[in-house]
Amino acid sequence: MAAVWDATQRSWTLTLWSERATSAHAVIVDRAAPSEAVATVPMFRVGDVWTAVIGAGSILDADLYGFRVHGEGLRFDPTKLLLDPEATEIWFPPDHDRDAARIVGRDTLGLSPLGVLPMSVERLAMAAGPRHALDELVIYEVHVRGATMCAGDVDERVRGTFAGLAQHAERIRALGVTAVELLPVHQFDPDEGNYWGYMPLAWSALHSGYSANADAYCGAADDEFRAMVQAFHDREIEVILDVVYNHTTEEDEVGPILHLRAIDDVAYYILNADGTYNDDAGCGNVVRAAHPAAAKLILDSLNRFADLGVDGFRFDLGSLLGRDLYGNVQRTSALIDEITALAAERDVRLIVEPWDLASYQIGDGFPGRTWAQWNGKFRDDCRSFLRAENGAAAAFAQRVLGSPDLYRDEHWRSINFITAHDGFTLYDLVSYEHKHNLANGWGGTDGTDDNRSWNCGWEGDDPPADIAAAVHELRMQQMKNAFVLLTLSGGVPMLLAGDEFAQTQHGNNNPYNQDNATTWLDWTRTGRFGELTEFVRELLALRRSGGSAPIVLHGVDEQPDLSETSHSIAWQRGNLYVMANVWWEPLEFTLHADGDWLVALMTASPVSPYDNATRRITLTPRSTVVLRRP
Repeated sequence: MAAVWDATQRSWTLTLWSERATSAHAVIVDRAAPSEAVATVPMFRVGDVWTAVIGAGSILDADLYGFRVHGEGLRFDPTKLLLDPEATEIWFPPDHDRDAARIVGRDTLGLSPLGVLPMSVERLAMAAGPRHALDELVIYEVHVRGATMCAGDVDERVRGTFAGLAQHAERIRALGVTAVELLPVHQFDPDEGNYWGYMPLAWSALHSGYSANADAYCGAADDEFRAMVQAFHDREIEVILDVVYNHTTEEDEVGPILHLRAIDDVAYYILNADGTYNDDAGCGNVVRAAHPAAAKLILDSLNRFADLGVDGFRFDLGSLLGRDLYGNVQRTSALIDEITALAAERDVRLIVEPWDLASYQIGDGFPGRTWAQWNGKFRDDCRSFLRAENGAAAAFAQRVLGSPDLYRDEHWRSINFITAHDGFTLYDLVSYEHKHNLANGWGGTDGTDDNRSWNCGWEGDDPPADIAAAVHELRMQQMKNAFVLLTLSGGVPMLLAGDEFAQTQHGNNNPYNQDNATTWLDWTRTGRFGELTEFVRELLALRRSGGSAPIVLHGVDEQPDLSETSHSIAWQRGNLYVMANVWWEPLEFTLHADGDWLVALMTASPVSPYDNATRRITLTPRSTVVLRRP
């Protein structure tokens, strides 16, 4: 921690790392008058660490701090009041002006976010939460704010906060998931406009906007976050954080000067030969994670969140963390090894998004050989199979088996998903063939065009009366099909919050800046789509009862048909037998497994019921049936 309280000396020690700075000052500010410095203290240098000691008696009630850093060339700008990159609590002045921070030479005292001097009370690390076996893990990706902004069963005063999500812990448990994966909770700049939180400002601080006590500092957000984690732990639910260490909110060379850029640009960011920023993150810059100074910030942040009770981490564009000092892809990485060791010591899970704009390191291409991975191939192949593309059955067969083409027999490394925060919701996947992103302000050019969606015969939510019933029935059927394929395939399933009640973003597949009803979960849809919610509950319960035996692949007959024109697949998973017909005509399946079987779940009534004597069943077009052996 860069600001440490000494109770004996009644003083704070402030430290800052910079190799290329020529001088630095710690600046103390009182929030009551943020445009005036209470004290400006020269920092002394030992090696590349700059230090200042601030006595409590010398600054009275002031409790905010920042730095001014001098240096030659690069992007040093001592007119900027810089945020401590290791601050654990952030305060934004009433006149906070992100655009002012873009102007070189303009003083940002009273305009820039500052660190809050830590209180003297030390909080002990939380006890470890539940640790589920990998075949019991079911992940639920959810946004802290969006989850409860429209939740009528949550106290209006805490909607959109950690406390509000804690009130939803029981609802989430009842669905049957065993882990929540929270979109980023790092402090981000509310003026930046990224609702998802993927433009981090301070990696070791919780986003104050997610605290019901946003104006009460001195650890209030920490306490509320801990209480939320405990609420999930009490229900045997793990808490996984989506963390963003590959870039920061400082953007590219014309972005705001807030911290790292003017502390030591070369150390913290990967620069191109012409001095511009590497942008393989697609967000303006890439952190030079291989540098010891940047690596320390990342490791300190991980340890802090582990102290707050977090059970695992999902690394956004994690492939960038394995780059060398010059941005080259590596087969091994010291930082990845350090994170792996930290995870073993702290008993936390590691999940990586193993790609970025310039590299796709899925499978053994990623340096962390033991990390689980978001499996983008599962998403793509499952979507293609669901809409009955030619050739999709063979590709999806690999996903059913736990993606042995990527992970060999380590199927637990595959985090399977069909939808996530980035892209269509499940309802939109079966209701829109094209993105509808005009509200984002980019003229519809943002967001992927490779959605692999099918609108079931009508684009949008209101088909004409003469086809409405058929379209809605088919959409319900397809959503159920998707849940079966996701939940009963090999690997760890991840559900997008709201998909269980057909949440819609009205065709927007990139709502990163939509902090409104577009992205807030509409819990009133649980009435209209209660049947789907109950189906998911039953399916997850069935998954728990099915056992963890190896998956055996079949088709309409004993051997799977993986030809170009095949549109069916079947497989046995322990005491469960799954048959999927994504074709638009009925298909007869013959069961090839010992014992008597009962129909456990079906997404549509079969043309003929299952008969144990003949071991045959004819599936309705675009339907799935799950049998269970008692």
